Amino acid sequence: FPFRLFPLREHGMNWRAKPLTRQEIQAFKKSKEVMQRFIRAYQLMLRFYGIILINEETGELQRAENWAERFQNLNRFSHNNLRITRILKCLGEMGYEHYQVHLVKFFLTETLVKETLPNVKRSALDYFLFTIRSKRKRRELVHYAWQHFRPQGSFVWGPHDKLLKYR
Repeated sequence: FPFRLFPLREHGMNWRAKPLTRQEIQAFKKSKEVMQRFIRAYQLMLRFYGIILINEETGELQRAENWAERFQNLNRFSHNNLRITRILKCLGEMGYEHYQVHLVKFFLTETLVKETLPNVKRSALDYFLFTIRSKRKRRELVHYAWQHFRPQGSFVWGPHDKLLKYR
């Protein structure tokens, strides 16, 4: 099961899976092999969703060649949104906050700008956005979402007065 590849410090859908401890996370981060496997697992899941990691240093992403077919799957099966939320949280736990930002921005762009993933939009706004640990980066992404959300007056993920003044 793919979600076992992304353990968290909280209980998930699999009641048999034990939540991670802070000590386990620290041990994982110290192991080069574990972290390489983690990135490979991330790349595997991205490919499943029709996305490729084009820069391991920065976390930059782009659509894979088979994106249209894979996006159909993402649009049809909402359980993928739970897995993506889990992956995002795990990226944060493992010290890959910069990867989180790229993945959330990717989904905001696909849902709000390119409108290729209409059935992922609510999850991107309600859940994906709020996995971002950095308050500044989260604010930037909320502002980006607000800029592209239509109708803008219906945007409920941040106060409009602050979004108007955001720099």
